[in-house]
Amino acid sequence: MATIALQIAGSTLGSTFGGALGGALGSALGGSFGAMVDRAWMGGGQKLKVGPRLNTLSGVSASEGASIPRVYGRVRLGGQVIWATEFEEEQTIQRSGKSGGKSTGAAKASGKTLTYTYYANVAIGLCEGPINLVRRIWADGKELDLAALTLRYYPGDEVQTPDPLIVAKQETGAVPAFRGLAYVVLERFPLADYGNRLPQFSFEVVRAAPGLPDKLRAINIIPGSTEFGYAPGEVREDFGFGASRALNRTQWTHATDWDASISDLMALAPNLERATLISAWFGDDLRVGQCSLRPKVEKASKVTTGAQWSAAGLTRASALAVSTTDDRPSYGGSPSDASLIAAIRDLKARGLKVALHPFVLMDIPGGNALPDPYTGANGQPAFPWRGRITCDPAPGRAGSPEGTAATQAQINAFVGTVTAAQFSLNGDVVAYSGPAEWSFRRMVLHHAMLAKAAGGVDSFFLSSELVGLTHCAGASGFPFVSALTGLLVELRGILGPHCLITYAADWTEYGARVRSGGQDLRFPLDPLWAHPEVGAIAIDAYPPLSDWRAERGHLDAASAAHSADMDYLEARIASGEAYDFYYADDAGRKSQDRLPITDGAFGKPWVYRAKDWGGFWSNAHYERVNGIENNTPTAFVPQSKPIVLAEIGCPAVARGANQPNVFPDSKSVENALPHFSSGARDDLVQRRLIEAYLTRFDPAFPGFVEAHNPISPLYGGRMLDASFIAPWAWDARPYPAFPRQRSLWNDGENWLRGHWLNGRIEAVPLRELITMIADDFGLEAPLVADIEGLVNGYLIDRPMSARAAIEPLVEVFSLTATMRAGRVVVLPAAGSARSVDVDDL
Repeated sequence: MATIALQIAGSTLGSTFGGALGGALGSALGGSFGAMVDRAWMGGGQKLKVGPRLNTLSGVSASEGASIPRVYGRVRLGGQVIWATEFEEEQTIQRSGKSGGKSTGAAKASGKTLTYTYYANVAIGLCEGPINLVRRIWADGKELDLAALTLRYYPGDEVQTPDPLIVAKQETGAVPAFRGLAYVVLERFPLADYGNRLPQFSFEVVRAAPGLPDKLRAINIIPGSTEFGYAPGEVREDFGFGASRALNRTQWTHATDWDASISDLMALAPNLERATLISAWFGDDLRVGQCSLRPKVEKASKVTTGAQWSAAGLTRASALAVSTTDDRPSYGGSPSDASLIAAIRDLKARGLKVALHPFVLMDIPGGNALPDPYTGANGQPAFPWRGRITCDPAPGRAGSPEGTAATQAQINAFVGTVTAAQFSLNGDVVAYSGPAEWSFRRMVLHHAMLAKAAGGVDSFFLSSELVGLTHCAGASGFPFVSALTGLLVELRGILGPHCLITYAADWTEYGARVRSGGQDLRFPLDPLWAHPEVGAIAIDAYPPLSDWRAERGHLDAASAAHSADMDYLEARIASGEAYDFYYADDAGRKSQDRLPITDGAFGKPWVYRAKDWGGFWSNAHYERVNGIENNTPTAFVPQSKPIVLAEIGCPAVARGANQPNVFPDSKSVENALPHFSSGARDDLVQRRLIEAYLTRFDPAFPGFVEAHNPISPLYGGRMLDASFIAPWAWDARPYPAFPRQRSLWNDGENWLRGHWLNGRIEAVPLRELITMIADDFGLEAPLVADIEGLVNGYLIDRPMSARAAIEPLVEVFSLTATMRAGRVVVLPAAGSARSVDVDDL
């Protein structure tokens, strides 16, 4: 320290009396004398080795007059230094040396080394704001561990305040807040790894387009099968001999994947109000009387540090492991109890309402020898949908117990005898003292106790999409529905008076069950919907919204220019297939032989319309037996409870809206493409379908029509609760670590054409992009058709006209831009065909 002080003092004195030459001599003499002082003071007369040191501590430079970029979607860009201090110097003395033992008389020698470490305080301007988030940062091409840095990010809005470090260093509050400029501040950034210089930074910046991100008010959070994916602290798998890997920290933006993913979600969806947390237990048989439900682990032999897996009283040693496919686990394990409690608390701390959803995944691997209740053959289908669980033999097969007391016995074995009184809480640990059964009641009640341990939840799902059970009749009524209603009072005692309790029915399940060509018509779930403890009718809404084909001249071509047209999709929520018409079989679908949905003399076609939620909600329900309608309705009271859409969405694949309920998963029997899909990835159709639902039912958005979502005279709310339209799904594994890290996760391939919103919600549809550019240039918004096209990112990196900014999009996407009545109109170009040979390609 004396070296620096006397060097500066000598330079000052020398300059005063001898100009530049005097300053140099004074600096040298002062530095030499200061070094003597330092050695005497710090070295105790011993030799002091001095490590490398910067010759100057001057600040870094920036490009004067550099342009401020404009960002759309997700881009990677550099930045401009807008403020910095001199590098901070830190001195460290390290002792080193050797000594000999007394018996050898070896000479003792020791020394000290003075090393210098440097840190930068710097603010870097990125682009015009506001933006949603800065996801990742690279220094000299290497991704930084942001959790290890002191980093502050400013989105570039008009209310951001000055950075506290800048205020402190400038010693005044009269410093700019850089409003309108997105920037980051790095405090004491270590420079040792970069040769004691400021490295070249680059930043992943996200600015989402208006529309879907702003409209989202609810979301489903997956994966339900993740041992520690919801955990708040880092958990590592220990391989021994010093080797390990992080299980829930795969992206260096936050301390855990959970924090990284949920923080991104909150930044991208600023109006989000609620989240449904999915927690999976595993079924092991489609025969309801033989099926157990239990939490499983991913691998029995895994050794972890940071947390130990435990769920429902099981440890890794006592739990079963999931099956394997191609020598890899077919699923992740069930969430640990501790991670679920922590996730609920964290979501609530972020200001969200939380729903907890006990979820059933079927762990039935291919090549099994289990009797199939639907065919009688040995070998059940691989990894089937939970809605296939049914009685054995299945309804419609010879010898089926449906309609007899035997159905009740099989379902009783699945439901179990566990009661709420057999559970208790010891802190955050759920204790259980009931029978040794892995039953439906145990799964549901255990999750209710986890919700209680977390301080309560806003909503709770009994389960979902068990249509093979809810529609399976007993000697009188539907025994599984009776089992659901039998849980309600016990759940209320655990969850408290304000928690909304419901069951998420499949879109083919919530209403009428039709048999014998319409002669037998029942409403199996009405006793549940009518129960006073059920707060809403919940539907997983995946009906077809389009009937698009590749060939020209198909019947829907007259309604829209392309399959992702949002007006077309919104209209099809209450029209088209499953509303106006149906297809009798695959041949009829291929030829578009559309059969009208009618109800003969009864005049109630809504009973057959899976998409007619308004008809279901507003009418009394009369069952029919042998073609004769009952004189009295079911217990369901019209307009007495709201509808919530517990799930909506479609796969991100060509013509995904033709069949939104199919899912890509090569290991599963359910793996499929939508009708007439080429299999090409299509993020736009997924986005537009979700927007169509939100726009149709939420009064907060332009285009809302009162008749689409009327107000109930009984409870004063709307037919469909617009705050509970929850797309499937947002993954707790952060993008882009998921889906890229295939070595850790086996389902990354499914993301490409699956229902995930991670990595897609921030992309910009072409219509919104052109409108955003015009708005940023202060121009009147052009009239843009709902043209096909979506870009992940677009960057305007220098001053240019709006025309120059839009022209590349017009060319790449084959658009036409014209003037009509003084206003720009952007349309898709007229279709044309051209021959392309190999040389052209």
